[in-house]
Amino acid sequence: MIRVLIADDEPLIRAGVRAVLESAPEVTVVGEAADGRAAVDGAVRQRADVALLDIRMPVLDGLAAMEELRRRLPGLRVVLLTAFGVEPNLMRAVRGGAAGFVLKNCTPDELIGAVRAAHAGDAWLSPPVTRMLMGLVTPDSSERQRAAARRLGALSGREAEIAALVAEGLTNAEIGARLHMSEATIKAYVSRVLTKLDCANRVQAALLVRDATPS
Repeated sequence: MIRVLIADDEPLIRAGVRAVLESAPEVTVVGEAADGRAAVDGAVRQRADVALLDIRMPVLDGLAAMEELRRRLPGLRVVLLTAFGVEPNLMRAVRGGAAGFVLKNCTPDELIGAVRAAHAGDAWLSPPVTRMLMGLVTPDSSERQRAAARRLGALSGREAEIAALVAEGLTNAEIGARLHMSEATIKAYVSRVLTKLDCANRVQAALLVRDATPS
C-alpha cells in the first residue's frame, strides 16, 4: 500500500486529489495539510511514503517543506504540484530532490502514475514540465559541459547506457524492456548510477546527461 499525504491550501483541490488517488486500489491517503508546516508534521507523524505538495503554500512553501522532509524522512518521495508557466523555482526543486512534478490540470491517470512512479523510485515529469525544465538549462557553458562529461565518465558502458535512457524519461520497466533485463536489475543499475553521479534523483541525472550532450 502506498501511503500518501496531500498538501494544498485549497480545500477543493485537496478533495479532488484525494478522490482521484483513492480510486487506485494500492493507494491510501493518510493525511491532508493546508500549509507546508502542517505537511511536514503530518508526513512525519503518519510515516507517509509519498508527499504530494503544492509548491505555493502559506507558512512554509512546498519547496521548503520538501527540503525539510528530505532531511527528516530520507526515504520519503516528494511529488510537487505546479501550475504551468508560472513557477520560476523548478530548478531549486530538482536540486532539492523532487521525485516528480505534476501539473494541476493533469489527468487522473497522470496523477496516479506520478505517485506510483515516485513510490517505485522512478521520476515523473509531465511533458510540459519537462519542456519547462529543459528550457531553464542553458547549454552555453563549455566548462559545465566538460564537468558533466567528467562525472559521466565514471560510469561503466552499461551504466552510461542506462543513464541515457533515464534522460529520455523512461521508467525502470521501460528500460528493462528496451535492454531485455529485469526491472529489479535496472533498479539496481539506476541506484548505482545515481550514487556514482552524486545525484539525488533521476531528474538530476537526466539534466546532467543533457549538460554533457553537445547542442
